[in-house]
Amino acid sequence: MSTSTGAPPEPARRRRWRPVRLLTAAVFALAGLIFVTSFNTAKGTNLRTDDSLLRLSDLVRERSHKNGRLDETTAAVREQVDALARRDAGSSTEEDARLRALEEAAGTTEVAGDGLTVTLDDAPPDAQAAPGYPEPQANDLVIHQQDLQAVVNALWKGGAKGIRVMDQRLISTSAVRCVGNTLILQGRVYSPPYKITAVGDAGDLQRALDGSTAVRNYLLYVKAYGLGWKVDDHDGISLPGYNGAVELHHAKPAGAP
Repeated sequence: MSTSTGAPPEPARRRRWRPVRLLTAAVFALAGLIFVTSFNTAKGTNLRTDDSLLRLSDLVRERSHKNGRLDETTAAVREQVDALARRDAGSSTEEDARLRALEEAAGTTEVAGDGLTVTLDDAPPDAQAAPGYPEPQANDLVIHQQDLQAVVNALWKGGAKGIRVMDQRLISTSAVRCVGNTLILQGRVYSPPYKITAVGDAGDLQRALDGSTAVRNYLLYVKAYGLGWKVDDHDGISLPGYNGAVELHHAKPAGAP
């Protein structure tokens, strides 16, 4: 059939997008968005490395060493202040005795006598369950905060005159806290094995350990999975006084003066 030359041309055929093409375009767009987001987040760094964790670990160790040096400085200054206070106080013998008793109770002076040391440690890397026990989970093979607290609480209950955890004397505001597989104590960081030393009657201290439900629970894991446990008696040992800051810090509501 013929058409007249003056008739308008047919409209251009609309381009149809097939579902497969739409899906392909969406995938490429999403991939581009992910790439841009990853670049902006990483700023050109490798997200799969542990560099950030290593830097954090290095920072924690650096701050721990710094806190240790500050403790030493604080101890030296405190000795000077105490010496000046004793020289200028003009106190009586009775008042001096009362002050020494308060210092001993606060843990800021040296304490000496018989005692014992408890050592706790993680299980060996190749630890296996003892016969009759289930296979261990990761948390079964490491020392936890409650394990250290159980020993410290038992020793206090057993009449300890003073307790030292690692190289630090405990006082009333000391908090034994674990983060991951490390102990954080008064601004210092420690790794296992953990040593807890107490001055007091060794027999009473040992009986308190034996009578502690929490300690007995830990000893079950010692038997089942090989966690470390060792108790050493001392005929004579001395613990230096606490030499860190004694100010009590507490949380405040945001915006509070």
